[in-house]
Amino acid sequence: MVSEIYTHKNMSPNSFANDGSLSGKRVVIQPNMSVRGWLCDAGSLALKGFVALEDATTVTRMRNAGVELVGSSRMSELGFGLAGDTATRILSGGEADIALVTDTMGEARVAAAGSGIFGFKPSFGIVSRFGLVGLVPSMECYGILGKRLEDMIDTLSVISGKDKDDPSMPDEGFPDFTAARKPLKMPCTAGVVKECFDILQDRERKAFRTGLARLEEAGLTIREVNLSDFDLFRVVHNIVASVEASSSAGKYDGVRYGHRSSSGKNWNDMYLNSRGESFGSLIKTFLYQGAYFQFENYPAFENACRNRRRLVRAVVDLLGHVDLLVFPTMRLGHDAEKAATINHIYDAFLLTLPANVTGQPSLHVPSLALHSEVDIGVQLIGLRLEDPRLLSIGLKLSSTAQGGSAA
Repeated sequence: MVSEIYTHKNMSPNSFANDGSLSGKRVVIQPNMSVRGWLCDAGSLALKGFVALEDATTVTRMRNAGVELVGSSRMSELGFGLAGDTATRILSGGEADIALVTDTMGEARVAAAGSGIFGFKPSFGIVSRFGLVGLVPSMECYGILGKRLEDMIDTLSVISGKDKDDPSMPDEGFPDFTAARKPLKMPCTAGVVKECFDILQDRERKAFRTGLARLEEAGLTIREVNLSDFDLFRVVHNIVASVEASSSAGKYDGVRYGHRSSSGKNWNDMYLNSRGESFGSLIKTFLYQGAYFQFENYPAFENACRNRRRLVRAVVDLLGHVDLLVFPTMRLGHDAEKAATINHIYDAFLLTLPANVTGQPSLHVPSLALHSEVDIGVQLIGLRLEDPRLLSIGLKLSSTAQGGSAA
């Protein structure tokens, strides 16, 4: 069943396990996450009519835990940005408790910030990507949205862990998400990156200071830190992601599945025309850019990879001096859903890119800028594989924001 907000509505969402840890929880996914027999077009004409042949690992694990899959939402093309995404509408309408979305640039956190809910990007490599139709393999992962952080923690406990079908995952060292519910040992120190703070407009600074004040009320100590290479996150993400996207999209040729052009005199014409017709202008521009760095300016790609490693080391070093880093989540005047050019989309996601570049966990916590004229959100970034601690801090902060007792 297709509707304005669903690409597929599950008419028989009964769970497989009635006594599982997620029994009764309703989850909506995106149509780039494989569910056997469901449309899996990733929001792109390049996969028009493609039906998944088997379940993604995350889907299998959720079903075994008792989840009710309510359907698949609409999404941006190949998960790049938030244009046309309806996951938050489904959550806001009370039709699901949890939404799984692709987080390539910060989509989960920016979507959450615009809807007043929690948004989390886990550490890269702890949730299997088997069955995910991806675009940027080294930066994308399953993001998770929800109104209750407890539901998100329970879901992460189920879907994370080693999967032999995903070779990008580490062999060991997976976090124990049950630790996220344990009382948080305070105090903690939160680092505010000066170079990020300096680029904010006056109204954005005011709103962010309000959020920081809420962190202090919760018992966190705020400390300014320096990250002189902050401006490299955008450049590194742009170059590396576009090259990976160009390579990943090479399989969409109209031969075995997806859109096939009706014009052309031979197979070569069909192949070229199909690719030319299969992608929207934003994705097509991104793929052209990646092809340029692959074939015409490969040294720039190599340099971006070196700078990425440099940024990872710099952030890890900062987190040796503070317990977490704090960034705003979104920017004023940059609507991620309406971004129509590469520059505009990077403007909209500028503040969420760091965690995708470094592979670290990042959590958007709602309602930390209460009584402010504007709210640009607050996101927390922790060390890779320390997701439970970051979520534990999130529970503490959300409790404080709601005027409740410490979690």
